[in-house]
Amino acid sequence: MKKIILMLSVLGLLIVFAYGTLSQREADPTILMKLKEEYSKKYTPPVDHSRFAILQQEFNSPQEVTKTCVTCHNTTPQQVMNGNHWNWEREEFVEGRGIIYLGKKNAINNFCIGTTGNEQSCAKCHIGYGMDSTERIYSDSANIDCLICHDNTETYAKAPEEAGNPVRTLDLNYIAANVGRTQRSNCGVCHFYGGGGNNVKHGDLESAMFEPTSDLDVHMGTDRANLQCSACHTTMLHNIAGKLYSLSSMNISRATCEECHTSTPHEDDILNEHTIKVACQSCHIPEYAKENATKMHWDWSTAGKLKNGEPFHEEDSSGNHTYLSIKGSFKWEKNVKPDYVWFNGTASHYLQGDIVKDPSQVTVLNQLHGSYADYDSKIIPVKIHVAKQPYDPVNRILIKPKLYSERKGDGAFWVDFDWQAAATVGMRDAGLPFSGKIEFVETAMYWPVNHQVAKKEKSVNCVECHTTENSRLAGLTDFYLPGRDRSEIVDTTGAVLMMLTLLGIMVHTSIRIAVNVKRKKRGK
Repeated sequence: MKKIILMLSVLGLLIVFAYGTLSQREADPTILMKLKEEYSKKYTPPVDHSRFAILQQEFNSPQEVTKTCVTCHNTTPQQVMNGNHWNWEREEFVEGRGIIYLGKKNAINNFCIGTTGNEQSCAKCHIGYGMDSTERIYSDSANIDCLICHDNTETYAKAPEEAGNPVRTLDLNYIAANVGRTQRSNCGVCHFYGGGGNNVKHGDLESAMFEPTSDLDVHMGTDRANLQCSACHTTMLHNIAGKLYSLSSMNISRATCEECHTSTPHEDDILNEHTIKVACQSCHIPEYAKENATKMHWDWSTAGKLKNGEPFHEEDSSGNHTYLSIKGSFKWEKNVKPDYVWFNGTASHYLQGDIVKDPSQVTVLNQLHGSYADYDSKIIPVKIHVAKQPYDPVNRILIKPKLYSERKGDGAFWVDFDWQAAATVGMRDAGLPFSGKIEFVETAMYWPVNHQVAKKEKSVNCVECHTTENSRLAGLTDFYLPGRDRSEIVDTTGAVLMMLTLLGIMVHTSIRIAVNVKRKKRGK
C-alpha cells in the first residue's frame, strides 16, 4: 500500500511539474507577441524636439539642420558614414573574386543601368546632399541627410535632379522640430519608387504599402499588426538588418521570418518539415504586385523615338508607361505568380567591365546561388526582370551610358537622344573601353519576394506544387517532388510492392481460411 501511495505521489509531482513548465512556456512572451503588443499601442516619442531651443533658429540650408542634430547625436555621423546607405557600397566576399567593394558604383543593373555620371539624378535616393562624380560629399558629415529617414511630418521630399538636395520650399524648422523613429513613409519614398517609378523594381514594394490593408500584407496591414519596416529590419548603430541581393553577395545580416515565427511555426509536423528546404515566403506569398502592376520587361533598344522633334510617352489603361522616349518600351503585370529558385543566401554579380560570355543567351546580372544538394539552400519566390540593354560587341561588355545632364550637348541620352554620344561619354566617365559599336542584349535580374504576405487562408495549396500540370515548382528539376515527378524505378518499385502486399494479404487470408476449415472439421 505504501508503495502505491509513493508512486502516486511521484506521478502527481511529475504532472504538476509538467503543467507548470508548459504553462510557463506559453506565458513567456515571444518576439512576435512583443511586436504585436508594441505596435498595438500609439507610439509616444521619448523626446519632444520642438522644445529644444537650438531647433528654434532659422535654417537656411539642410546642412545647418544636420550640424544642429549632431550637437546631441555626436556619434551618429561616424555610424552613418560607415554604412552602405551612405557609401552606396559595402565590403563583400564574392565567390571567384574574393573580397571586393560592391555597390551602385560598380554593379550594372537592368533598370537605369548605372549611377556613374548620373549622380545628380540618381542621388534623389541617397541619404546625403550634393552628390557628384567627385565623391567629395562622402568626407563631410554635414552632408548627411538626417531628415529623409527621421521626418515624422511626411512633408519632407528630395528634389528631382538636384543631387540629393531637398525641395527648396520646405519648412526645415517645422520638419526638424518633428523628427522621430523611422516610419514606412521614410523608407518607402526610396524603396517603393526605386528604378524610376512606383513598383518598378521589386514588385512587392510599392505605394500601396504606405497604408496597406492586411489583405495586401498581413504584417504591415493597418487593420492588423500595422508593423513598420524597422520591426523586421532592426537597426543597431545605424546598421540595418536585411540585404538587397542586387547589391549583396553574403549570407549575413539578413532579416528572416524565423526570427519571429521560429523554424517550426505550424501545428502540423509535415508542414514544419517543409521549412527545411522551403522558405516561408514560397507558401505565404502566392502572388505579388497585388495592388499595382510591376515592370517585368524593359527594352532600351526602342528608346530615342521622337514626335515632331520632341520626346513623348504612351500609357496603358492603368496609367503605367508602356513607352518613354528616354527609356524605351515596357511590359507590366499585376497579380504575378512568382518564379522559384534555390537560394543559399549568396550571390554573384556582373560588374562594369565584365565580359559577356554568350551574348545570344540571357546574361544574369545578379546570379543567386543554390541547389537541392546545398545544405543551406531553400526554395524562394523571385521576380525576374528581363531587359534589353546596350552592349559593346567588340569589347564584349555591357555599356554604361551617360543618361542625365542639365544641358544639351553633353552626350546625355535623356537630353540628346543619341546612343553613340551617350555610350562614348558614359564609358569614358566609367573608365571603360568603348569600340564605337552598339548592340542590344538580353539581361535578367532576380529580386527575392519578401513582402505582401497573404493571410494563412490564402497561402499556396499543396496541389499547386505537387501536381504534374502547371506546378509552381516546374522549373526546379534537380530533385524528386512527389505528385509532380514520374520515375520508372519509383513507379515500378511501388507497383511491385503493392502487388506483393496484395499477394501477401491474399495468401494470409487463404491460410487463415484453410486453418479455420480444418478446425471445424476436427470439431465435428
